[in-house]
Amino acid sequence: MTTDPAFVATTRSFYDAVAEDYHARFRTVLDDAPLDRALMGAFAELVGPGGQVADLGCGPGRVTAHLASLGLRVFGLDLSSSMLAIARRENPGLRFEQGSMLDLDLPDGALAGAVSWYSSIHTPWERLPDLFGEVRRVLAPGGHLLLGFQVGDEPRHHDRPWGHPVALDFERRRPEPMAELLERTGFTVLSRTVRITEETTVAQVPQACLIARR
Repeated sequence: MTTDPAFVATTRSFYDAVAEDYHARFRTVLDDAPLDRALMGAFAELVGPGGQVADLGCGPGRVTAHLASLGLRVFGLDLSSSMLAIARRENPGLRFEQGSMLDLDLPDGALAGAVSWYSSIHTPWERLPDLFGEVRRVLAPGGHLLLGFQVGDEPRHHDRPWGHPVALDFERRRPEPMAELLERTGFTVLSRTVRITEETTVAQVPQACLIARR
C-alpha cells in the first residue's frame, strides 16, 4: 500500500471517509436510470453467460449486484475498505476484493468482461494508458469493457463532502479522446453514447458510456 501513487492513496482516503453517506445518497440511483441499465444489459449480452466479470471500482456494490441480476458471474474490486464493508453487507452472496485497477491480481486473459463505472475519473490522464493496458491484459481475447464517466473539460473539486475533512477531484472527459485512447491501447470501440442531463437526475452534466472489445 505504501508504494501506491499519491492519487490512489488520496482516492482511498476520500472514499473511506464518505462511504456511508455516499451509499445513502446513491443507493437507488440505478432505479431512475433506464438508459444506464439498458447499456449494462447490452454489455451483459455481449459478454454472454458463464464468463467471469470484474466490476472495477465497485464502491458499495450497486452495479455489481445489478450485473449479477443480469446473469453475469461477477465480483467487485475497490480501493476503499469502508466501501467494501458496505458492499459485503448489502450483497452477502457476492464476492468483493480490495485492490487497484492499476495492478490487478489476476492472470492474463482471466476475464470475459470488465466494468469501470465512473471509477477511472480519479486517474490522471497520463496514467489512463496504464489503467486501460492493465484491463486489456486481464481480458481474454474478445472480452468486453464497459466504461462510464462524466462529460466535460474541467474537473469538479469536491471539498469536505457531508462535512468530512477530505477533498478529491472528479475528472470530466470527452468521449472522443477517451475512445481514441482505448483504440491505441488495443481495444476496438463498439459503442459510444452520451446521455444528456435532466433536472430530475443526480448528475447535472452529460454522461458518457463506451463499450469496447479486446
